[in-house]
Amino acid sequence: MSSVLSILVIVWVIYMIVKKHYPQAVLLFAGVILLAWAVFVNGTMVLSAKASSGSNVLDIFETIQVLMSERIAGLGLMIMSIAGFAKYMDYVGAGKALFAVVATPIKKIRSPYILLVVGFFISQFLVIFIPSHAGLGLLLMVTMYPIFIRAGVSKLSALGVIGCAQYMDVGPGSGNAILAATITGMNPAVYFVKWQFPIFITTTLVLGIVHFFVQRWWDKKEGYIPNMEAIDVKEDTKRPPIIYAVLPIIPMIFILGFSPLFKSPIKINVVTAMFLSTFIAMAFELFRTRSFQSTLCGLKHMFDGMGRSFTVVISLIVSGEVFANGLVKIGAVDALTGSLQHLGLNSYILIIFFCIAITICAFLMGSGNAAFFSFAALAPKIAESIGISSLNLILPMQIMTSFGRVCSPITAAIVAISGVADVNPIQVVKRTCIPMAAAAVINIIFLFINF
Repeated sequence: MSSVLSILVIVWVIYMIVKKHYPQAVLLFAGVILLAWAVFVNGTMVLSAKASSGSNVLDIFETIQVLMSERIAGLGLMIMSIAGFAKYMDYVGAGKALFAVVATPIKKIRSPYILLVVGFFISQFLVIFIPSHAGLGLLLMVTMYPIFIRAGVSKLSALGVIGCAQYMDVGPGSGNAILAATITGMNPAVYFVKWQFPIFITTTLVLGIVHFFVQRWWDKKEGYIPNMEAIDVKEDTKRPPIIYAVLPIIPMIFILGFSPLFKSPIKINVVTAMFLSTFIAMAFELFRTRSFQSTLCGLKHMFDGMGRSFTVVISLIVSGEVFANGLVKIGAVDALTGSLQHLGLNSYILIIFFCIAITICAFLMGSGNAAFFSFAALAPKIAESIGISSLNLILPMQIMTSFGRVCSPITAAIVAISGVADVNPIQVVKRTCIPMAAAAVINIIFLFINF
């Protein structure tokens, strides 16, 4: 009976999120229902004796407090500080300055499809420092998109490349990557450099070639002739001094430079790196504006970003973990893994199965965060039950989640860039699906290489 309830609740959760109901509330409500069933029907203790309030009934809600306390103090503060720094960088215009530095050579490229490939590579460099699919996509729409169009690139080819701007949540600035590193008990810098980076570089190089042929094939199929329909689009030239290009890079220098990778005796965690980098950026602002009051007031943008991150991201992580905890306590995870083991499938097939499942969820939800945060907490228990390490499962799942998001026409970034260019989002994801299919194949190949 518990298994039937679990299936019904999971289906209901996916349905409600696809229908655009508030995901935090949906996940939290579903988690409470499952925990209540575990307590009242199965007679299960949902918290350890040490963490328990003394009442099994109250422990249903005490679980929320325990998970929130754990996440806000560690992972939550990391993600909020990153979001706050990103918001401050957006406020001072540092992203535009960084783009101005890396994009100067592409203005001299005359071949539309070569330009698309180089533009894609530039977007993948930027994503390490601007870890927001929608944010980076909109930045590229006011900076790179006009360059594409003036060179004769079709609207949809340009959007196909820009839509893939964050095809992988990568780097110690990504919320998904930090959660994955936390679950595996790994330093975010080590997770990025040792495990994500080889996959990211290989996939990016291959996707550059894939975009060249896919976008050209779609243009021919739809009757577009390069340079024949070039449109005059104004480029946003407002930006701060070019020296501001170093500001988004500073946290990465601190995080990687003082990480175990370089055996540094000095340790700087993500939160410290973000606040230190923000104060350095404030010094730049003070020098530029010559206004102490204006510089101090600008800091509110960082705290606004942190607050929004709590509302959007941290609350989603905690709600997802309450939901996952309910599935564990009700016995759904044990039943699932037991059934899969009974089928006699090897660990590689099981990992691919879970990767495909979470990719489909991300596609339906239009959000990599909603899908990954909802089910990531289950990974350690599932991995243990099928005899593999958490990393073996969480790494390919975390990467595949992004692919599903990029292929979804309801993803915020896809909807936003489609709106700017005045095209249908369906037309855009037609241009992103084939590259993401190629990326999925590469991810599976790395699964066999790494594990």
